Amino acid sequence: MNGPLAAAVITAVAGIFASALTFYLTRRKEREAEWRTQKLAHYKQFMAALNAIVGPPATTEERTAFADAANNIFLVGSPAVLIALRHYLDETADSNIDKEVDRHDELLTVLIFAIRDDIGIKPNRPNEPFEFRLWSGKPRA
Repeated sequence: MNGPLAAAVITAVAGIFASALTFYLTRRKEREAEWRTQKLAHYKQFMAALNAIVGPPATTEERTAFADAANNIFLVGSPAVLIALRHYLDETADSNIDKEVDRHDELLTVLIFAIRDDIGIKPNRPNEPFEFRLWSGKPRA
């Protein structure tokens, strides 16, 4: 093969390879963004359902919405989120007679930081010790 023809073939192959690689990387980034959007929607649904059950006793509908939201996270959460969610649910279960507010807040903090890490929030944690607590806007009965 002569020099100019070889150079043309190499240039063409390199161009095709570069285009294919760019397409692949772009599609991968788009899929990651779509997945992150889906996760965020589930996490928002969970936080809204969690907010609805804070404070005075929750209704059956609120408890069902919370259970649905928590169970849906098992489909999309990272391993760290799944473990943190399971620990939080175990602590807050009606069957747990040894519930502690401090333990609840500790496990909620671990869960929320795991969720924030899973959706790529940077920086994820404050520089000083921090603990999440839930606040209720519901009036007391």
